[in-house]
Amino acid sequence: MLSRCSKHVALLLALLFSHQSLAEGDRERGKVLAETCEGCHAVATYNNVYPTYHVPRIVGQSEVYLSNALSAYGTGERSHATMIAQAASLSDQDIDDIAAYIAGINPVSDDGSVNGTAPGKASTCAACHGPAGRSPIPENPTLAGQHQDYLLQSLQQYKDGGRTGSNAVVMQAQIAMLTDDELTAVAAFYARQSGLMILPDD
Repeated sequence: MLSRCSKHVALLLALLFSHQSLAEGDRERGKVLAETCEGCHAVATYNNVYPTYHVPRIVGQSEVYLSNALSAYGTGERSHATMIAQAASLSDQDIDDIAAYIAGINPVSDDGSVNGTAPGKASTCAACHGPAGRSPIPENPTLAGQHQDYLLQSLQQYKDGGRTGSNAVVMQAQIAMLTDDELTAVAAFYARQSGLMILPDD
């Protein structure tokens, strides 16, 4: 069980490293704008070409997290050629509208259920991402139900220093001592949980 101190630290870190937009998103407009996202995020089997991993599931992420992630791609703080190209053309309002639409499709709630036994090293992640990967902090991503290979790719990028951004230092510090096998076990655990889904293809 997380201590009160751990929870306060997690909340403080989220606030410190947040780029939360203050604008209110228009879901109807966001639905139209998000049609361009369907080409990758609405296809269950779609893979990033190199390195090869599943395109992440994004339905179930919070509006704040989605807005922050798109903004980070738009500024180049977060690296992925296709996402940078897509996000660079979006205004702040466009980003807020897309985030509002996607976040409203099927919000993930933490019902307290855990599928299987968490590996010991997953306790490192729980303060910020929730015991079963359903993040209690809107600025942090939900991990539950995400593709295992995408989670592992992200963890490896953080560990190797290849993924930068506002939370990179915190992530690197948390996983620096984890072995490849431990990272794989953590990714597999969160992938087994119920949560994130692909974008619907309307």
